[in-house]
Amino acid sequence: MVNATIDRIPVSVPEGTTILEAARAAGVMIPSLCYLKKINEIGACRVCVVEIEGTRTLVPSCNSPVQEGMVIHTNSPRVREARKLNVELILSQHDGRCSSCVRGGNCALQTVANDLGILENLYPVLPARNDWTHSFPLYREASKCIKCMRCVQVCEKVQGLGIWDVEGTGSRTTVDVSRNRRIAEVDCALCGQCITHCPVGALRERDDTEKAFAMLCDPELVTVVQVAPAVRAAWGEGFGLAPETATTGRLAAALRRIGFDYVFDTNFSADLTIMEEGSEFLARQKNLNFDGRPLFTSCCPGWVRFAKSHYPSLVPDLSSAKSPQQMFGAVTKSYFAEKIGVPPERIRCISVMPCLAKKQECALPTMQDAGAGPDVDLVLTTRELDRMLKSEHIRPELLGEEPFDSPLGEGSGAAVIFGVTGGVMEAALRSACFLATGSNPDPDAFSQIRGEAGWREAQFNLAGNLLRVAAVSGLGNADRLIRALLRGEVQYDFVEVMACPGGCAGGGGQPICEGCERAGERGGVLYQLDAGNPIRFSHENPEVQRLYQDYLGHPLSEKAHHLLHTDHQAWVMPSPEKDAGQEPRHALQ
Repeated sequence: MVNATIDRIPVSVPEGTTILEAARAAGVMIPSLCYLKKINEIGACRVCVVEIEGTRTLVPSCNSPVQEGMVIHTNSPRVREARKLNVELILSQHDGRCSSCVRGGNCALQTVANDLGILENLYPVLPARNDWTHSFPLYREASKCIKCMRCVQVCEKVQGLGIWDVEGTGSRTTVDVSRNRRIAEVDCALCGQCITHCPVGALRERDDTEKAFAMLCDPELVTVVQVAPAVRAAWGEGFGLAPETATTGRLAAALRRIGFDYVFDTNFSADLTIMEEGSEFLARQKNLNFDGRPLFTSCCPGWVRFAKSHYPSLVPDLSSAKSPQQMFGAVTKSYFAEKIGVPPERIRCISVMPCLAKKQECALPTMQDAGAGPDVDLVLTTRELDRMLKSEHIRPELLGEEPFDSPLGEGSGAAVIFGVTGGVMEAALRSACFLATGSNPDPDAFSQIRGEAGWREAQFNLAGNLLRVAAVSGLGNADRLIRALLRGEVQYDFVEVMACPGGCAGGGGQPICEGCERAGERGGVLYQLDAGNPIRFSHENPEVQRLYQDYLGHPLSEKAHHLLHTDHQAWVMPSPEKDAGQEPRHALQ
């Protein structure tokens, strides 16, 4: 332990603790812009500088360790002057039109500038020019970038993709797509982690809210909306609502106030996914001709994009089952269209997802199996949903509870946990056990796979056979698992992969809370909803049972294959390493 004084407060902290961490532990808040613990501790913004008695220069607190006997001042006149100057210089290259920024009111730079009392800037404002495609789901505004390096570090250190990099020198320094490429030409997984870790509005999702409003206003269209499992744990954050207030009942009511004709729950098709994927897994285990590799889940389109671009040899080992979003769209424009007597061409299926990759997934040419154009017409992130509710002046806390519509609105507890890392695996094992033995296990029999660790593994007994499973979240962890798998260091039968750390609960389309990682907290909400659901097995969902009885026949039937499965090799990803004649970044030596 080392002892020091911070703003006249004595502190004792473990050796190696930074001044920033020690100050926050003592209740002294030092502002920062670029800092991300263990990810971006480079002191680039110089906003967190402090004064240490006996030293000539100010030091960045984010990467300066506390030393014995230090006397530290976090807000002395020298510090305030330097901090204000640094922020003014940052603002000189920043588009400060906060009222039209997606992060207005939730921006770290705006907060710091306001706290410093910066009412005017003496420096001329010269923001960078923007040259970006408007069609890609990920959008970057160069004029708002503050060169904090967070996006670069998160993409490289957490996700292992290296999409972003620094280019230029001096005042021309900026962040852009690495290796002088354009965003549509790279192997971006569209996980969106760069967005949720950007302190300003330089990165955001493509805004599709106006398209949604146009569909809602067209009297010739029937609008159907589905809500993903992870959305229910986060949508209220933008309104400052506690989880017990931001219920699915109020969310359903709010969506009807916007104007949707039918409000459904993606939990329904999550249960449907389990029926198909669980049956596929059991059939694969009985097939002695398979390659000995595990079956990989395919619910996460960010993971599918990563697999296709980095490990194409593993694509045949992806489950052919579509994601719950796409299954829902196919069922909506076939089974449900027949139910309500509406031509599928008049139906517009809109999804609310915690994810950017879903925007690209619904546009794939392989996702048009209901015969009425795209099975899912539009995807909105949780943030876009919150913006729509606010633009309609809806106050969700004043709404009463309303149920989802039927027959696509029923979901099990197993479906709810699709939104947390390990949840798809656990839900699949619950029903696979039933499909293999004819009896239900304890609903929590597979809870060993739960947890926030980025790579977890477990073994279970399934109908007398040893089953080896693993669950990973974050593409960096997925890369490490696959490398170990291909080297023969590990062996699994079934692997769940989520592109975002913590799973969909921490998705790139979820509300942004500066300095907070809320995937674990949101995942806890989903586990509570699972435990309180009277139906905890996907195969016991009565509406899924009715769908098979009335329309699909049975899991893996010919009609089920047509509507609910896909060919992951029927579309291509950019392959910059191959095109450049270079060795693939993740090639095994």
